[in-house]
Amino acid sequence: MLMTALMSDDLSALPYRPCAGISLFNKDGLVLVGERIDTPGAWQMPQGGIDEGESIEVAAFRELKEEVGTDKAETIRVASETIKYELPAALGPEGRNLWNGRYRGQEQAWIAMRFLGSDSDIDLNAHDPAEFSSWQWVELERTIDLIVPFKREVYARVIDLFKDIAAS
Repeated sequence: MLMTALMSDDLSALPYRPCAGISLFNKDGLVLVGERIDTPGAWQMPQGGIDEGESIEVAAFRELKEEVGTDKAETIRVASETIKYELPAALGPEGRNLWNGRYRGQEQAWIAMRFLGSDSDIDLNAHDPAEFSSWQWVELERTIDLIVPFKREVYARVIDLFKDIAAS
């Protein structure tokens, strides 16, 4: 079944990859985004797979440490729903073979966190290989313009779920 799905454009037989997405808010209500090393010009909030048996909070803290070099944060809220997206056919065979062709897309559990450190705590090279080439703090609403097009619906929903946090 896996090989059949990889050889065709129909990935519907494959499961979604469980993923933690992190909206890391600073004291000014801005969120951290990183520019992907593998896709210059594409910025995203930290995210990564949830290992079997791992809670979203444990996964989120692990991913923060791996992707931005710090876990100096506290949980504000875990979203009450997950958000799914599928890998688009436009990525071609190489892009659709992401995650070794085991998944059709991601089912993301989003968590809002408050950053408790200082900017000097952020180290994009803390984990090898690094995932981001640079980072910045931006308004939550602006993230939708920075993300790759096929994830814009996900970010629109994240903005809706956490806009009250950004405003406070």
